[in-house]
Formats: sequence, structure tokens, C-alpha cells
Amino acid sequence: MPTFDIITIGEARSRSATGKRAELLQEYIGYIQRVAPGEAGRLTVSEGETTQALRRRLNAAAEALGTTLDVRRTANAVYFWGTDRRRRGRPRKNPVE
Repeated sequence: MPTFDIITIGEARSRSATGKRAELLQEYIGYIQRVAPGEAGRLTVSEGETTQALRRRLNAAAEALGTTLDVRRTANAVYFWGTDRRRRGRPRKNPVE
């Protein structure tokens, strides 16, 4: 008999993905998880990469984790840290049942 669990969609995506993209996603998830609250991480660009690519991968990993990051780029590095800020604007309306 199989075992049944409820997990987040992000976790399901990250665990079921295969190939090079999945490896990169897991790598960046690891970077995010290593940064404690009150700390920031820095990723320095290596040859053949861009800060834009690093930022895109960080945001994809954060989405898979269900967290929000504040990401800042410089010429050759990307700085990131967790944020608990809420979305701007009007809150979503609840659908009427």
C-alpha cells in the first residue's frame, strides 16, 4: 500500500524535476537555505554567467521554496536576503461560493 503525503506545489516541482535545470534549482535552493534570518548571501559571477541569470535562478528557487527574496545586482555579484514584506496594492478578493 502506498504512503500518501500533502506537500507544497513548489516542493513537488523541485523534487520531480529532472536534468540540468533541476540540478541548478537544487543548487540555488541550497544557497537560499544556508542564509539565516538577518544574514545575506552573495553570489559572484563566474565566466560564462551573468548577474541576470543568477538573479533569475535565485527567484525561481525562492518561488519553489515559497519564500520571498530581496535580490540586488552589481557589476559582478548578486546579493540576496529573505524578506517578509507583503505584496503591494489592494488585497485579492475572495471568490464568492
